[in-house]
Parts: sequence; C-alpha cells; structure tokens
Amino acid sequence: MNNQLILGRYIPLNSLIHELDPRTKLIGIFAFILIVFLANSWPAYLLLLISLFLAVKLSQIDLKFFLQGIRPMVWLILFTVIFQVLFTQGGTTYFSWGIFSISSLGLINGAYIFMRLLLIIMSSTVLTLTTAPLEIADGLEHLMRPLAKIGFPAHEIALMLSIALRYVPTLMDEAQKIMNAQRARGVEFDQGTLIDRVRAIVPILVPLFVSAFNRAEEMAVAMEARGYRGAEGRTKYRQLFFTRIDLYFVAYLIVLTIILVILRWFL
Repeated sequence: MNNQLILGRYIPLNSLIHELDPRTKLIGIFAFILIVFLANSWPAYLLLLISLFLAVKLSQIDLKFFLQGIRPMVWLILFTVIFQVLFTQGGTTYFSWGIFSISSLGLINGAYIFMRLLLIIMSSTVLTLTTAPLEIADGLEHLMRPLAKIGFPAHEIALMLSIALRYVPTLMDEAQKIMNAQRARGVEFDQGTLIDRVRAIVPILVPLFVSAFNRAEEMAVAMEARGYRGAEGRTKYRQLFFTRIDLYFVAYLIVLTIILVILRWFL
C-alpha cells in the first residue's frame, strides 16, 4: 500500500523540473489545473497530455512509477466516471432503465471527466515528487506573504501544509505495520461482507490515531526545544531566486493557455 501511494513523496534528482523555483512550480500547477477545465475537445486533451508527459520526461522519473501511484485512486475515478455516464442524458440513447441511462453525451462527458482527473492527479504528483516539502512551504509562504499585511497567517498555513505532505507516507507506513500485526493475529481484511470488512478496519484506526497524536506531540516538543517561535524575526537559510528556466516555463504555460482558449472557441 505504501509503495503505491506517491502523494507527499520527494525523489531527489538533478532534472530541469527539480531545478525550477518552487514558486514557479506552485503557480504552474494551479494554472495547469485551471486550464484543464478549458479543454472541451479531444485535441485540447491531447495537447494537455503531451504537456504532462513532457514534464514527466523532464523530471527523469519513470512513467510507470506515476501509473502505479494512481492505483489507490482508481476506484474513486471509476465511481465518478460511472456516475457521470449513468446520469447524463443527451445525444443518442443506447440504454435506459428507470433513472439510469447510457447516452452518447454521457459517454463523452465520462471520458472527459476521466481525462481531467488523470491530468490533475498526475500533475499534482509531479509537483510533490520533484519538490521537497520544505521548498513547498517556502514557496507557499512567499506567495502568500502579501496577505500577511492584513493578518493572514501565511507562515503557519505553509508550515501546516508542508507537515501534512511530509507525514502522509509516514502514516501509511504506520497503517501498513498495524495491518500486518492484525493479520498475524488472524484478522482478514479482504474476506466477508462489506460490513465485516468495515469492522475489521476499526482496530486499525484507533492505534493509527494514537500514533498520529503521539507524533504531533513529539514534533511540538522538538520545535519548542529548538526555539521555534513562528515567522516573526526568522531568517531564511535557503533563498529563492527566479532563473531563465522559470521564465521559459511561465512562457510555455501562457502559450498553452492561449492555444486552449482558441481550441475551446473554435472547435
């Protein structure tokens, strides 16, 4: 389970995507997710897929690793697509039974929803795999710094997000250890009815929550012992600088957005 979950993991490599400023990658991922919803035709989705695969290629991370990481999200994606197919009416109707129907418009919308979820999940994964949690926190803090003038806790929000990303794999490791301990005691998680499987998960949640609270307490004590007092008066060891690669990346996003707008209005 832990090997399949790649959200929150960081793979240190020497690639063009790794060298980008974290602020550029954060702006880029937010912009990419927004322009995904501009696509309403297959040429537009093909262009987005090519752009995503280009980013994966430049990151020097094997594509199979991304595809394996999508497996935990397969059931959520399939449920969303099936829901869209069965409850969207329009065009030629191929099957109808009560409130359920399968039509040409429903199939097209289901395929579009599948492409959008795939693009959003994989692009978010590119960000987390190529950016260290501390870099994400620094980038978010810099981007939200203007809001601090009106009392917005930019540093605290960035710190919470970075800690959450950092401990997703750790909690999955802990859950896997608890499941292995339960299996050694004769618990079967993949047998019985749905209610039986839900009941089998309850003994996992209690020790997992206890472990999470203990880790939070240990982190709080460690931060206090090291003199952490928030953002006020703190200096940065790692300084962020925009480079020519960042300008090229932003320019590509602008061109991609313009092309998608043209495709949306003329196709």
